[in-house]
Amino acid sequence: MDGWQRAFILHTRSYSESSLLVDLFVESAGKITVLAKGARRKRSSLKGVLQPFTPLIVQYSGQGEIKTLRQVEAMSLALPLISISLYSAFYLNELLHRVLIAETDMPTLFEHYLHSLQQLAKQVPAENVLRSFELVLLENLGYHVDFFHCSATGDDIVTSMNYQFQTEKGFISSLLENSTSFTGEQVLALGYRQFDNQETLRAAKRFTRMALKPYVGAKPFKSRELFLKI
Repeated sequence: MDGWQRAFILHTRSYSESSLLVDLFVESAGKITVLAKGARRKRSSLKGVLQPFTPLIVQYSGQGEIKTLRQVEAMSLALPLISISLYSAFYLNELLHRVLIAETDMPTLFEHYLHSLQQLAKQVPAENVLRSFELVLLENLGYHVDFFHCSATGDDIVTSMNYQFQTEKGFISSLLENSTSFTGEQVLALGYRQFDNQETLRAAKRFTRMALKPYVGAKPFKSRELFLKI
């Protein structure tokens, strides 16, 4: 890959006694795995650079699944994330690591990821940031839902009515209330990305878990385990 590319680290793992395999989220290329030669050596200058939530610029080369990291520089210090904000940022990384298809260009999602980290660093309520990002991620994965019209009739969503969410169809008006039902107010809140109270936040979390399940599978998130500990 020619030229410098903006990137963030999603995940690292050991490779041989002295190197690392690094999964990057690259602005122009999506998820890329690179070999960082010598990164595990005690005197390696890469140790202080290859850290999560540090804005990077990188150069890499290679044609296979694993590229070779040629150069990397930190554009700034790591974003100041602590406590719940830090665990939330780890969740974003874990989520992207699971669902992104290698070498699929998603520059819009990259900007939303950066914006979400900045919001978390500013102590914007984590649940709001996560739900908004999950909805953007679904859109970028091609998962489009109409939050403003009943899928069966085309009528506008009415705040006082109940709607069943069906994965292949969308929101359909219903008299039933169960784990797949939402009020019209909650559906519209999803559409406008406005989670002004705990009820709409809980509904948003329920919806994104349902919608993301086919992409993330059943394996528990390590970051959620950290949430439970605090």
